[in-house]
Amino acid sequence: MKLAIIKLSAMGDIIHAMVALQYIKKHNANIKIDWFVEEAFAQVLEYNEDINNIYTINLKSIKKNKKEFYNKIKEIKKYSKNSYDLIIDAQGLIKSAIVSKILGKNIVGFDKDSIREGFASFLYKQKINISYCSNAILRNAKILSLPLDFDISKEDILEKKAFLFYKKENSIIYDYIKRETKNILFVIGASWDSKIYPKEKFVKIINSLNENCLVLWGNKKEKEIATYIVKNSKGILLPALDINSLKALISEVDLIIGGDTGPTHMAWALNIASIILFGNTPSYRNTYQTNKNKILESNSKVNALKLDQNDFSISEIEEKNVINLAKDILYEKKD
Repeated sequence: MKLAIIKLSAMGDIIHAMVALQYIKKHNANIKIDWFVEEAFAQVLEYNEDINNIYTINLKSIKKNKKEFYNKIKEIKKYSKNSYDLIIDAQGLIKSAIVSKILGKNIVGFDKDSIREGFASFLYKQKINISYCSNAILRNAKILSLPLDFDISKEDILEKKAFLFYKKENSIIYDYIKRETKNILFVIGASWDSKIYPKEKFVKIINSLNENCLVLWGNKKEKEIATYIVKNSKGILLPALDINSLKALISEVDLIIGGDTGPTHMAWALNIASIILFGNTPSYRNTYQTNKNKILESNSKVNALKLDQNDFSISEIEEKNVINLAKDILYEKKD
């Protein structure tokens, strides 16, 4: 059987869906899985042996040049020759539904009441109802297992094996890891300003933890924040890293602290301890807590269907709570 999975972006969403792969292969070891993804996030999927082929699509180029639309349609259409037995749109957006439709006819996706862009469901042959407000990890597990006539439970997910892999990473990352102390990675950026924890509070946390504190950044703006943090703390500024090297780095650290963003979700995927700080996004939907993956959240009442980018309540999370939880995980909690 040949299966195409459509999950184009973003990093955290792709990770939430990837957990299903190991269970699909366990259910049917002979199934061939191809994954269609935005070019910028392809490295998240690389080296996972449960994926046969990774096909990249650069749909974002259409925003810069509308004429690219026809080129992208032509590019996707050539993959229809792969003759997929089943296509699963795990994204639930109009653009992902269009990609699915071009690839073939036997398409499964969420029904109109289960996604934000309900029109997408009209392009599916089979539609599945899974509440948009339910946990995103479980939503992805369901949409990727039910069409294959089996089910992935929450209990299965919590017993997962690590599922991010890397090769040929930048060896510079190992220069930053210290074996004589704990290594803590601070993820200081996010896609929205309102998802970013205050840099002044990161400074206080780092200065209260007598460990090797590494500060990650991903763009110019984040580098400015990271530079402020290391100038005012014992933190160490990391160099620019690609996604493959980031996976390798996260595999080496003892704890990750940051907001609701891709690298912090990598920790969960790699079974590495983490503290995710939630303000204007719903913790109940965007992660699962485990004995080593914890959350701290503001007092905001978050509606998953209507996120408020002007809600900066993440800044209300007290740094002492982050410090105490970090110490619990690092020094008291045992696996």
